[in-house]
Amino acid sequence: TGTWVHVGTLRLAVISAAAPAVQDAVIAGHDRGALAALLFPNIEACRAIAGLAKDATAAEIVAHPRVRAHVAKGLAGHNADNPGSSTAITRALFLATPPAIDANEITDKGYVNQRAVLEHRAGEVARLYEAAPDPAVIVVAE
Repeated sequence: TGTWVHVGTLRLAVISAAAPAVQDAVIAGHDRGALAALLFPNIEACRAIAGLAKDATAAEIVAHPRVRAHVAKGLAGHNADNPGSSTAITRALFLATPPAIDANEITDKGYVNQRAVLEHRAGEVARLYEAAPDPAVIVVAE
């Protein structure tokens, strides 16, 4: 929308809103009409939310309806308190793999490199903005 987004602050707000299910987040939305988030899951917390056994895969865990509902509810609460176009998250997607050091998605200091994640995972970013999102995309109620 042309509005400046304070990505660092918003990233922390997203992590907090979806706690404990989200370990880290990357904010997407540059040159888009709405903000979205790529989420790195806290697998053990998500497993507990879902009530799944130790042998459940990461994909099964983050796709579980209780995990998705937890994140959607947390982000909807965030949006209720932060309804502006520079603060509200409209969609989210759990990433199947952790940040890759070989793709420079992790800095030397251990932080997630937002730009590298967005570039390296452009396909996932595109999924966030599809007119009819696929079932893995969490659409946050307005």
